Amino acid sequence: MPTDLKDPLAMQREHWPETWDALVMPFVFALHRAHGKHMKRTAAIAAHHGLSLSELDVLVAVRRSPRPWVLTPSDLQRSLLLSSGGLTKILAQLEARGLITRLTDDGDRRVKPVQLTDAALPLIETVLAESCVDERAWLRERLSDAQIAEVTALLARLAED
Repeated sequence: MPTDLKDPLAMQREHWPETWDALVMPFVFALHRAHGKHMKRTAAIAAHHGLSLSELDVLVAVRRSPRPWVLTPSDLQRSLLLSSGGLTKILAQLEARGLITRLTDDGDRRVKPVQLTDAALPLIETVLAESCVDERAWLRERLSDAQIAEVTALLARLAED
């Protein structure tokens, strides 16, 4: 039986030593745990407003586009890294709830751009406002402004192509 199931780093080091890197593995685990905690907090706020995390992601992606807040499904798929099937399901759910409408493109009838409805705007504004307040508090409880800036710059470097 493993010594401590609550310490995945110790388990990896002990039971899978050929993958162990004393510098990289703790970083990767910390990155995953921080991301998981952030997503759990965001999911709770979204759920409080009747949204799944995937639905929130789609609404946010469309909202950050220029007015009149319209994106094609292809743009959404690239932006969110969703499969076309997964996106189709989410779009159907949002449309059924009256949060998006599907437009027709006169140039290509196969393309059905996604537009936020008037009902979606106050919802997404409220959810994002609550999420931003939560994220600020969570980060500033743990890190100084300089640390936040430093981690942001380092993660941006990792995210570069």
